[in-house]
Amino acid sequence: MNSTGADADESPGAFSLGSAPGALPRRFEAFQREWETRLGAVFRLPSLSPDTIGDFRVKARGARVRDVVIVDVHGASAARGNAILGDVEDQFRMQVVRRGAWTVGDPRARDEQTVPAGQFLLRHVGRPSHFESAPHTTAKLLFLPAANLTPLLGNRSITGSVDSPELRLLVAHTNTVHATMADLGPAGVHAAYSALIELAKAVARGRFDDVEPRLAPSLVQAAKDLVDSHLTHPELSPPMLARELNVSARTLHRAFATVGESVMAYIRHRRLEEARLALTAPSGRLSVSELAAHWQFADSSHFTRAFKKQYGQTPTEYARSIRPTGS
Repeated sequence: MNSTGADADESPGAFSLGSAPGALPRRFEAFQREWETRLGAVFRLPSLSPDTIGDFRVKARGARVRDVVIVDVHGASAARGNAILGDVEDQFRMQVVRRGAWTVGDPRARDEQTVPAGQFLLRHVGRPSHFESAPHTTAKLLFLPAANLTPLLGNRSITGSVDSPELRLLVAHTNTVHATMADLGPAGVHAAYSALIELAKAVARGRFDDVEPRLAPSLVQAAKDLVDSHLTHPELSPPMLARELNVSARTLHRAFATVGESVMAYIRHRRLEEARLALTAPSGRLSVSELAAHWQFADSSHFTRAFKKQYGQTPTEYARSIRPTGS
């Protein structure tokens, strides 16, 4: 549980939350204390129902960047809670649901929405409301200042697929925040915060502002995430990635240039890395020509040249060098 040295009062950094070992009520009490200490200044933990507290099996990681809170949560148990009456609630909140379902709103006012797996919801919260999550729900929650999004959305809600280009960029950036928050200085915290706000606006608009240079790292990370999940796809290329992320190929190349790498170099590096790992498999090892075909190289000669350039050995030499002596 680390905090940034700079801007610590406003940005306590990234940390883990979890239902600690011990009796179930103690698990909740530990979780509640940590939440209130780290995040309570921006968003207080809702008042949870007795059955939720009695069977509290939740793991989460959180980060606070000034007045933005990010929480990744997985609940093995169901959860149900209500906002604390009297609280001032003037925020935009986003639920990005990967598994299970998350329900928010006020059923008495017929203002209730359920977010199923594979969907997100961005909505303004202006009065106390409740939430309910199904067992085994995995979601990313964002709490955002209203001032930045009200001019765009008013009281409207935005829903859509978790695979939408703008949301991919936002999710990639939140993951980067979790990974780097503890090491950021004041300028880094400011940049992380600004990018969070701009990317949330992009989700609200349904488009990415590709002239905003602060968003380049998030675009690069989202593209890399796509590459990693499509490494064996025969059409994996900069144009394909640009289409998936709803940006121009020029914008994508420009973003990668900021990190000193080309899109194709990253694709080739990752394919070679996976091929190298395949060569270490203890059994069922593919031949060089099979590896070349599987990882979408033109032919075995092209694969061998690229592999030797990256690792200093041909695939055959590498496989021989890692083979146990006497085998």
